This record gives sequence, structure tokens and C-alpha cells, in this order.
Amino acid sequence: MLKGVLHTHSTYSDGDFSLAELREVFLSAGCTFALVTDHAESFDPDKLESYRHECASLSDQRFSFIPGLEYECENRLHVLGYGVTSLVTTQDPEEVIRCIAAERGISVIAHPKDDFFPWIETFRTLPDGIEIWNSKYDGRYALRPGTVRLLQRLQQRKPDLRAFYGQDLHWKKQCRDLYTMVSCSAPSQDSLLRALAQGEFFACKGALKLPSSGQIPEPLLNRFEVIQGRSRRLRAAVGGGKELLKRLGLSVPAPIKAQLRRIF
Repeated sequence: MLKGVLHTHSTYSDGDFSLAELREVFLSAGCTFALVTDHAESFDPDKLESYRHECASLSDQRFSFIPGLEYECENRLHVLGYGVTSLVTTQDPEEVIRCIAAERGISVIAHPKDDFFPWIETFRTLPDGIEIWNSKYDGRYALRPGTVRLLQRLQQRKPDLRAFYGQDLHWKKQCRDLYTMVSCSAPSQDSLLRALAQGEFFACKGALKLPSSGQIPEPLLNRFEVIQGRSRRLRAAVGGGKELLKRLGLSVPAPIKAQLRRIF
């Protein structure tokens, strides 16, 4: 099994880490690969070529970068294109999914908002996966059970729809303890994408292991729901504090922001 990271950002878009820094961060964590998904809107053709070249130049037998893009679609729905570095001319999420398939990449709807669930269920073209735990949006302690339920409903139409787990790493002080273990002999792009597409992976966070099927035991989902309820209340309190500071013409001090990014 190879340990790696899905859904991370670099200074090519809005990440704090350069690709060279990400390599050292992930190597020190025992990783052998990272699927980078910088925001498509940050690129032009020349910058894309530099991105591909740097990912290749920083890859070797110890560690591989697999370059990809995160596409912003209608209503700010985000679709990850793992292994895809082509720009698109549409914001229609279903068309973006089809474009990713044409490039032989893996399409994953990233951190879907609860309000988007009914809309996503109307899609005639479904992605290859749903990101059911994004440790930036959902927090470091629990996924949203509602996203698991969405995945399960969509699997009734597409049984091989996979559950994906992403760090969505942007900030240097952000938590980064959600990893993906892939059954793969070598961290090449073709091998990794094939294994991910076939569901030959699981997420790990400490002793916790979560399957690519998204079939998570009900007691664990109930525990996640309790944690998410506490998190929502804490986020609401933090949001109220930020709004009060804003009305007073103040901002949250940088050290406090850094600590909050470790929590959420």
C-alpha cells in the first residue's frame, strides 16, 4: 500500500506551500505521492506548462506529484479533475465531468454543500466520486454523514461511484492528518489513477480506516453526527466573534487564525 494525499493546493493557485515545500512536508509524513489540484481559474497555457513541468521534475522513485485541477462550476460547485490539466470553456458541472472523462482523469465533486444535494441528484452525468470528507470544510474530527447519504443514493444509479477523502490543503498551519492508502506497486500516474478508479484504496486518520465504497457503519456515522453538531455550534460562535470584530473595525489576529486552522 502506498500512502499519499488527495486534493492539495500549491502556490500555483492559492496554497501557502510551493511544490518543493509540499514534497518535503509529505515525504516527512511517510507519503509517496500527492494528487495536486490547483484551481483551474489560476492558469493560462504557459503557466499550465510550468505546473506540469515542475510536478514532473520534483517526481522520482521516492515521491510522485500527479498534477490535476479543481474546476469552479455553476453556483460555485467544485469538481476535481485528478490527473487532468486541460482548461475547459464551460461552467456546466456535467460537461466538466464529461471533459475529465475524455482526458481519462477521475472526476470528484469536492466538498458539496448540503444545499447542493438535491441539485446533484438531478445530474444525468455523474462523477467518478464524491468527496465525503474534506478536512478543510468538514473539519479534522468528523465527516458529514449527510454527504455519505448523498453518495449512497447516487450509488443506486452508479454502483461504482467512489468515496474520496481530501485534505484540501491550503495553509501551512492547516491540519493534514487525513491520508489515502492505495493498493499500488509504484506511484506512477497511470497506476495510481487506475487503482483509485477501481476503488483499491482507503482513507486513514490515525487508527481510523474508511473505505472507498463509503459503506460506513451506522454507529460511526452517529458518532460523526454528534461531533459535527458540536463543530457547527463552535463555528457559529467563532463566526459571531468575527462579525463583532468586523463591526468594531478589527480583524482576527493571525496567531488565533492559525490555531483555528488547526482545529477546523
